[in-house]
Amino acid sequence: MASLAGMLKAQGHRVTGSDKAFYPPMSDELRRLGIETYDGFDAAHLRPAPDVVVIGNATSRGNAEVEYALNAKLRYASMPEVIREHFIRGRHSIVVAGTHGKTTTTSLLAWVMEVGGLDPSFLIGGVAENFGASFEVSPSHYFLIEGDEYDTAYFDKSAKFMHYLPDTVILNNIEYDHADIYPDLEAVTKAFRLLVNLVPSKGRLIAGWDSPIVREIIRHPVAPQGVWSPVESFGIDDAEAKWTARGIEFSPDETRFTVFCEGREVAEFRTPLAGHFNVRNCLAAIAAAESLGVERRAVAEALATFKSVKRRMQVRGVVSEVTVIDDFAHHPTAVRETLEAVRQKYPRRRLVAVFEPRSWTSRKKVFQDEYARAFAPASYVVIAPLFESFRLAADDQLSVDELITELSAEGKVAASIEGADAIVARLTPDLRPGDVVVIMSNGGFGGIHQKLLDALETRSRSSVA
Repeated sequence: MASLAGMLKAQGHRVTGSDKAFYPPMSDELRRLGIETYDGFDAAHLRPAPDVVVIGNATSRGNAEVEYALNAKLRYASMPEVIREHFIRGRHSIVVAGTHGKTTTTSLLAWVMEVGGLDPSFLIGGVAENFGASFEVSPSHYFLIEGDEYDTAYFDKSAKFMHYLPDTVILNNIEYDHADIYPDLEAVTKAFRLLVNLVPSKGRLIAGWDSPIVREIIRHPVAPQGVWSPVESFGIDDAEAKWTARGIEFSPDETRFTVFCEGREVAEFRTPLAGHFNVRNCLAAIAAAESLGVERRAVAEALATFKSVKRRMQVRGVVSEVTVIDDFAHHPTAVRETLEAVRQKYPRRRLVAVFEPRSWTSRKKVFQDEYARAFAPASYVVIAPLFESFRLAADDQLSVDELITELSAEGKVAASIEGADAIVARLTPDLRPGDVVVIMSNGGFGGIHQKLLDALETRSRSSVA
């Protein structure tokens, strides 16, 4: 929503926005763009009447501004509708979809296309550091967007990506997620089946072959859905994939790997990104770039100079040789892969994981066993209590106490601590030079990142004195 606000302003519109809270990095982005924001919701924010009220999918009936818009017969639309009609229609639409890796892959492909001279418009669910922004509005024929499977609005329960008129789709992986709107894995799979069925026959589907569900969709489509476009498969673990990566080498500064297409060597690539999952993201971007006609030399240059995305393994600071990393991970697979990537990037250093179960997925009991395995790479684990636990039935909640007990039994230092200030107070005395602290939340987490860095600075000054 913040990115769309900036895009509309770039088109010359006046844009205002309301929310119950604004937090970095998007609060900083809105301030930079000069977007007027209101804390809280009030009908007065819609007077005088705007040309259109864009209603986000986290907003529902009973909201003061929604009720006023309905009663006053104001024109309203969902975010995906506005994106489709203002920015996508008439252009080549590239949609990056999947349970994990969407933001990084979209940012990476945007940079590849930029270096390759395609000058794409794009919309990303995070701030791409190569651009210093989460969007770009250009006169280019290409529009690149992160395709979210979450629902569109209270009045439209279809996935957002169903509105994006895709010509090229990257489908990275599929797992059960968004437990608040999808009852089971089959419901999630159905949404992605519908997406691939939208790709025209002259389009392209770039498919993550390491994902069993992606393979199942493509190999065994369910009528009337199906795959009508050419398919480009990519993967590390499946030799059947068209695009594969071999000879993967991780170091603290970069990852190197050699790409093969249909068994023939293409080139060696390097990237500052860490982790096997990011090698897959790179493969997806390489395959997509090939289909778009980007020169391989430009692809290699873009991968080597990619600066990642804010809140995706973002180093927020280093104090007294303690590295503090911010990451958006909340699904157990994302938590595990993030921690494994940090372990690969910082070998032989103690890994401290701090996790806030804030998303619907992370608060659900269905993922209890997966979370116990997700923290395996960490030596020290701090887990906050469930965010707004009152929203879930007691028997449907992830048990943080049970998780802490299991992690402690594995020999880890593990504790559940409530609130950013209390976590910082407990953690700071225990941190030692060389530690890497990975803080994972899909929210602001009470500003814990800066609070921890400030506490380490204070400790350092006191030690010197």
